[in-house]
Amino acid sequence: MRQISFRSLIVPLFGLIVLLGSPGSACLQTKPEALSLKHAEVEGVYKMKVGESQTVVLQVYFKDGILRTLTNGDGEVTVWTAVEGKPLEYTYTSRRDGTFRLAFEPDDKGNCTRLHLLNEKIKLDTRGAKQRDFDDPNADPYSRSDRLGYIERNYHKSQHLIPMRDGIRLMTHVYSPLDTSTPHPILLYREPYGIEPYDDVYRASVLPSLFFAKAGYILVYQDIRGRARSEGSFNFMAPYIPDKRSPADVDESSDAYDTIEWLLQNIPNHNGKVGVWGSSYPGFTATMAAIDAHPAVAAVSIQAPMSDLFLGDDGHHYGAFYLSHFASYSYGVWVNREKPAPFHGRNFPFGTPDGYDFFLKLGPLKNITAAMFKERNDMWADAMAHETNDDYWKSRSTYRHLNAIKPAIMVVGGWYDGEDLLGTLRTYKTIEKRNPGIQNTLIMGPWIHSSWNRTYRVNEDRGPFSFTGTSAYYMEKVEFPFFEAHLRGVEMPIPAEALVYDTGINAWESHDTWPPARAQRKKLVFSEKGSLLPPGASSSSGTEFDEYVSDPAKPVPYSLRPDIPYDWDYFVEDQRFASSRPDVLIYVTDPLTEDMRAAGPITAELYVSTTGTDADWVVKVIDVYPGDAPDPKPNPLNVRMGNYQRLIRGDIIRGKFRDSFENPEPFVPGEVTKVGFELPDIAHTFLKGHRIMVHVQSSWFPLFDRNPQTFCNIREAGEKDFRKATHRVYRSADYLSGIWMWILSEPPPSQHGLPDPATSLPTLHPSRLYSE
Repeated sequence: MRQISFRSLIVPLFGLIVLLGSPGSACLQTKPEALSLKHAEVEGVYKMKVGESQTVVLQVYFKDGILRTLTNGDGEVTVWTAVEGKPLEYTYTSRRDGTFRLAFEPDDKGNCTRLHLLNEKIKLDTRGAKQRDFDDPNADPYSRSDRLGYIERNYHKSQHLIPMRDGIRLMTHVYSPLDTSTPHPILLYREPYGIEPYDDVYRASVLPSLFFAKAGYILVYQDIRGRARSEGSFNFMAPYIPDKRSPADVDESSDAYDTIEWLLQNIPNHNGKVGVWGSSYPGFTATMAAIDAHPAVAAVSIQAPMSDLFLGDDGHHYGAFYLSHFASYSYGVWVNREKPAPFHGRNFPFGTPDGYDFFLKLGPLKNITAAMFKERNDMWADAMAHETNDDYWKSRSTYRHLNAIKPAIMVVGGWYDGEDLLGTLRTYKTIEKRNPGIQNTLIMGPWIHSSWNRTYRVNEDRGPFSFTGTSAYYMEKVEFPFFEAHLRGVEMPIPAEALVYDTGINAWESHDTWPPARAQRKKLVFSEKGSLLPPGASSSSGTEFDEYVSDPAKPVPYSLRPDIPYDWDYFVEDQRFASSRPDVLIYVTDPLTEDMRAAGPITAELYVSTTGTDADWVVKVIDVYPGDAPDPKPNPLNVRMGNYQRLIRGDIIRGKFRDSFENPEPFVPGEVTKVGFELPDIAHTFLKGHRIMVHVQSSWFPLFDRNPQTFCNIREAGEKDFRKATHRVYRSADYLSGIWMWILSEPPPSQHGLPDPATSLPTLHPSRLYSE
C-alpha cells in the first residue's frame, strides 16, 4: 500500500491518536458482529481529503465486531463506539479535540462504501470513498500500517500469565493465525523492555518481520522475569545455573524451557516446532534458550547478543568503561518496582546534546554516580562495585556455557553496532568451535545496533555511505528462509557458513568459514615519519619511538558530534578532526597499487612506555580516500570525499589489564611494555588508490571514561588522581609495533549490490536438516 504520513497530514487538524490501552467500556459492551457481516462491503481502503490539499488513506475493518480505522504511514489505530439505534454510525472521543462522528453512506449501487466524518469542535466536515478491498497477501512487509492491519485482520491475540517451575508467572502474548487449516510453528521472543500493548490491543511491530505473520507463524512475546507485567525479581543478565537441583534454581534458560512446554500443552494448532529469536538483551535470552534447549526448539537466531559486559559489549571494552552508553542505558532501563506494571523507559535530563561537555564537567566516575543516580539503581551500582573481571562479570558471560548446542543457530549482527558487536562475533566463533556438526551461520550486515529488523522510517545509510535495501534483503532472503527450513521443513539451499557484507565494495559475500580459511594473517608495521609499511616490509632499525602527551583534562573526542548516549555514525566518521590533534599518533601507507581485502579480526600489537602508571590504548583503522574521490550523489550532508578518513574499526584496552583482566598491574614508568588486543572483525576492501591509516591515542571520550593515568581503582578516583603523562609507541626492530590483519589474496567479486548468495549452491532437502 501507498504510505502517507497520517501524523504530518491530519493530526494538526483532528488529532486521532493511537490507543495504547484497552478500548473503552462502551466499545467492549457493543459488539455488532451481525452488522459487520451484513455490511462486509464497508471494509477496505478509503481515501479522504482534509483541507485544501491534504489526503489521508484509511484502512477500515471490523475486529471482533468492533470497527477500527487504521491510518497509513504512521499506522495509527482508532477504535470506534457504535451509536445505539443508528446502524453504521460510530463515535470516538479525543481528550484534546472532542467527539468525532463517523457514518457510512450508500453509494450509487446501495453499498455502504462512503464515509462522512464530522467534529464540531474543530469544524471538521469531510467525506471519503472506498478505493479498493484489502489485498493482505500483498501487504507491504516494510510498511508499519500494512503490518498492523494484517495482524489485526488475520490473527487472534490471547494474553497469559505462564507459570514457571518456581511458581512465578510471566506475562505472555500469543498471536495465533485465524487460519487453522494447517498446524503452524511457534516463534518465541523474550524481552525485558515490555511487550506493550497489553490486553486486547494489537502491536504494530510484527517482529521479526511480516513474512512470518503472512506465513501463519504463532507469534509469542514475553516479559521476562521481574520486568514489566511479569512476576518475580529482575536479575540483570541472570547467570546461567548449570546444575539445577531444585525448582528454585531458575535462569533465562529454564524460563524459556518452561514457557515452551506450556505453549506446547496449551496453545492449539501448532506443529510441534519452536523457533526462538531476539536482539540485544533479547539476544541474550535467545542465547539462553539455546542452552539446554527444549527438544521442540529447532532453530534459534541469536542477534546482537549481550554476551560479556567486561570484554566488549555494553559495559566495557577490555576493561575500559563504556561511559556514555552504559550511564544512559542503566538510568533508562532500571526500575525499582513494588509490583508488576508496564515498563516505560526514561531518558536522563542531560540539559544538553553535548555529551563531551556534560561528562567532562562532572569529572570522575564517582561524581557521575552522585549526579545521575540519586535513586537506587542496581545496574549502575553493581558496575561501579566491580572494576575488574571478577565473578560478577564472569557469571554473566555466556561464552563458557555454549556447549552441547542442539538447535540450528543463526548469529546476526551489524558491522556498525555500537553496543554488542564483539558479543555477536564471539558467540558465533565459540559455538562453532565447541559444537561441531550443527548448523551455525554468521550474518553480518552494514547495520547499527538491532536495525536489521526495522525498516519503517529507519535510515539504513551511515553518514555519506548508502546501504539502503540491505535490511529488506536480509529479512526476506536470509532470516525468513532459515526459520522456514527448520520449523516447516521448506526446502532451502545449503546456507553459507558466513554471509558478510563487504563495506568497501558494498557487496554481500559468502564464505565457507569465518574468518575465511584462505585468508593470510599479515602485519602492517609502524615506521618513521608516520609511515605504515605494507605486509612483508621491514621497519628501520634502532630504538626509534613516537611520543605524545595525554592530558585527561583534554581527552580526545570519539566524534565531532558526541551525542548522548552516542553518535551512531561515528563508525564511519571522517577522522581528520582527530588526525589534527597532537595527542594522536598517525601511521599511513602509500596509495595501494591493488585492492586489499581484509576479512577477520584485527590485532593490535603495541610496544609502549609511559611516565605514568596506567594508560588506555586506542587503536583505530582508517580507509583514506584519494584526493580526487568523487562526492556522493545525492549529497544531502554536503560531504567532500577527497582525502576522507573513513573509520573502519576502532577499539580500546585499559592498560592495567594488558596481561590479566582479573589482576590489574601498574606500568613501570619508562619501561617498554607489550600491549596487545584484538579489535572486532571487519569485512572491508581497501580499494586501489586508497591508503590505510592507523591512529594510536589514549582517550576516546565520552564513549569511554577517562583513565587518570595513575594506577588506582578508577571508580573511586578523585580529581587529584588525574594527571598528564607522556606515552611512547616504539617502532624499532626489537619493538615492532603495528597491526595484524587477515588478508584475502583473490580479487573481490565483480558483481556488487545485493546478489542472492545461495543461487549457485546445491539444494538441501528438509529431511536432512533434522539429523538429530
